[in-house]
Amino acid sequence: MKWIIAYVAAGLSFGALDALWLRWAGPNFYRPAIGELLADNFRLAPAIVFYLLYIAAIVWFAVRTGHAHGGIGVAVLNGALLGAICYATYDLTNQATMKVWPIHVTLIDIAWGAFATAVAAAVGCWAAVKFA
Repeated sequence: MKWIIAYVAAGLSFGALDALWLRWAGPNFYRPAIGELLADNFRLAPAIVFYLLYIAAIVWFAVRTGHAHGGIGVAVLNGALLGAICYATYDLTNQATMKVWPIHVTLIDIAWGAFATAVAAAVGCWAAVKFA
């Protein structure tokens, strides 16, 4: 039960943060920098698959480890590392393979991934301890 609680808590926190970020960053950050690469319409199915899998990764690699080995601080560190690595994989691959992918998009995305994943891991770990 504690991992379901952690999954829901991490998912809600990551989803809320990412919704706020994307609502602002879409028109103000991504569209000016890489607008010609963006789809005209949002595709819900791939987004759902991403969030389901990514939240599971947060729980497995950050929350579970934090819960077993020292608490929220360990979860935050592992979440930040996971987020930075995952977002770096995406952004650096795009930067390596696309004609247009500015370095500032890569750097800000990696920082965002580290921050949002660390927060979600902290919330998930806290919820697993508090409510399970």
